Amino acid sequence: MSETPPNTLQYRFDGPEDAPVLILGPSLGTTWHMWDRQVPELTKQWRVFRFDLPGHGGAPARPAGSVGELAERLLATLDALGVQRFGYAGCALGGAIGLELALRRPERLASLALVAASPRFGTADEFRQRGVVVRSNGLDPIARSAPDRWFTGGFAAAQPAITEWAVQMVRTTDPGCYIAACEALAGFDVRPELGRVGAPTLVLVGSDDRVTGPAEARTLVAGIPDARLAVVPGASHLVPVEQPAAVTDLLVRHFSTAWQQPFDTGQTALPAAPVNPALAAAPQFAPRAEIAPAVVPQAQPFGEPDRYGTGLKVRREVLGDAHVDQVLAQADDFSGDFQELVTRYAWGEVWDRPGLDRRTRSCVTLTALVAGGHLEELAAHTRAALRNGLTPDEIKEVLLQAAVYCGVPAANSAFRVAQQVIREETTPTE
Repeated sequence: MSETPPNTLQYRFDGPEDAPVLILGPSLGTTWHMWDRQVPELTKQWRVFRFDLPGHGGAPARPAGSVGELAERLLATLDALGVQRFGYAGCALGGAIGLELALRRPERLASLALVAASPRFGTADEFRQRGVVVRSNGLDPIARSAPDRWFTGGFAAAQPAITEWAVQMVRTTDPGCYIAACEALAGFDVRPELGRVGAPTLVLVGSDDRVTGPAEARTLVAGIPDARLAVVPGASHLVPVEQPAAVTDLLVRHFSTAWQQPFDTGQTALPAAPVNPALAAAPQFAPRAEIAPAVVPQAQPFGEPDRYGTGLKVRREVLGDAHVDQVLAQADDFSGDFQELVTRYAWGEVWDRPGLDRRTRSCVTLTALVAGGHLEELAAHTRAALRNGLTPDEIKEVLLQAAVYCGVPAANSAFRVAQQVIREETTPTE
């Protein structure tokens, strides 16, 4: 166990001190205990390092807003401990951290296993919507639905104690850190970069995973040059919990046989362990996913900011991909120039200025839309305000303030619109 200084992570070690270090990364809403049943076997060959995400498992509630920041905190923790080179296995968000390490610090990664992972997790809208639900209702709705996302129905019915453990694990997570982790996943997309992953990689997925299933796993295998796929039957998203023996065997085999020599750290590679014949017969699957070519943006002249590109990014973050896609799809030769103007100047200039945070800009925008009676835009910006961190109670206060200065009739109409949007956005989906 550890004391956790700022900008590092809560961690624990298991296994012999002189063994190579193998890191196990958790998924969103879980703690390092999700790997408990792998540890006894893994510590026979490795010094196992496990960590908790911020605000998870009693870790200090210091939110991290990106996968890159989580990876940097992990590296800072390892630096403080003198760990330079390591193997890494991560589940879901933990897998995203592993991809970030493989892309940004390849010299430190000896071997990689990605469990229930994806180069992009769903859509940004889905994770920001989850953040709105948590901000409005707390973590209880997410906790109650966790077993349906994480386990097969048969496992959940047969293992009520583990199912309740999963619920309590989510319920005791810090809500602010959970929301920040959702934002991190919303902004994570390494699809164009998969070809640069150089570590030997095992992609492991449960056959019944409905969150990041075999299709996402095959996308990883198709994009990573040195990757193999293992599909574990009878398992859903938390495959290390649901099928611990199969996952342990696959990890032992992978890290025993695919541990790259160090660059210049002076460490030695772990000798290959004898291969279990039963494992050697495990089915391997060729990738079948078709990967669309990455769209490479045109380079901007030196010193000239890309206001349109910045504006489009900010517009999507605030209003959501679905809304922006719909608006841009409706643009034609007549309205296209207007949409470019709005994206470039409203979103690339004003919304991107550092003088006000997005919460404050949402308050100002809502008030202005009430004053102007722009109810259609008010609906879109009520959704944006929720995504920018305003709670329903805070939006109510903005509209009450607007009633005094903009007029009661205008505020009355605004309350009807905002009430409907808030109901739609904050009602948990099972």
